[in-house]
Amino acid sequence: HSVFKEGLRNITAGANPVEVKRGMDKACEAIIAELKKSSKKVGGKEEITQVATISANSDHKIGELIADAMEKVGKDGVITVEEAKGIEDELDVVEGMQFDRGYLSPYFVNNAEKMTTQLDNAYILLTDKKISSMKDILPLLEKTMKESKPLLIIAEDIEGEALTTLVVNKLRGVLNVAAVKAPGFGDRRKEMLKDIAILTGGEVISEELGKTLESAEVMDLGRAGRIVIDKDNTTIVDGKGESANVKDRIAQIKTQIESTTSDYDKEKLQERLAKLSGGVAVIKVGAASEVEMKEKK
Repeated sequence: HSVFKEGLRNITAGANPVEVKRGMDKACEAIIAELKKSSKKVGGKEEITQVATISANSDHKIGELIADAMEKVGKDGVITVEEAKGIEDELDVVEGMQFDRGYLSPYFVNNAEKMTTQLDNAYILLTDKKISSMKDILPLLEKTMKESKPLLIIAEDIEGEALTTLVVNKLRGVLNVAAVKAPGFGDRRKEMLKDIAILTGGEVISEELGKTLESAEVMDLGRAGRIVIDKDNTTIVDGKGESANVKDRIAQIKTQIESTTSDYDKEKLQERLAKLSGGVAVIKVGAASEVEMKEKK
């Protein structure tokens, strides 16, 4: 208010408004530089709790919840806020990499109570191709069957004869398999498939890269300790990719975040970064009334 008041007084007295604006911009830059010099890096859960409590209108409980979330997902993780169904605040951490694609058929479910598919110590086939014919993946299926391990197929789409045959053989107990669509669209889908490949130590089977499904080998498949799929999401836990490759990919995405000027692209890149590095924490805010809910959020 004081800056506005004094600026207006100077302009009224005959000062050039453009020069006043330039002076204000320079002052702003100098103030920000000084604030950065005097700022202190927050370290440790206790300090994070203190800062978060102040930001949450001195609500210590929410401050602790935010600190817990940051501790679990790390500095590169994503923290989102949702409305809880009850009046209690909750923290839900998604372990591993999760993307918003569910099973292509409910017949893949092997946990009827939770309506989920769980695959332990599984192989993962990653391709940017639409699979409609069984002959495309039959050679690879025969190879994975010899290993006696479950298989998750992530493709642009799986339809027609291919999907029907997978379902029938799953129900007969011949195959332990599940199929989901690849996350994202266009170029973003290709990048997300690459993220999953790096996390799981596999390769994206793509004709653009000179690799066909018919020629794919078991060594091209990704691997994970556990995969859980419901009707909306797929979660990959304990990917078997090389940690050095994952770190390199994280560094690459961070560079892209710094260089992009699009808020939308930055948001999507940060989501990918979180999936690869720290995971996602969801703070579910509970309240007794709509007014309280709005205030707490």
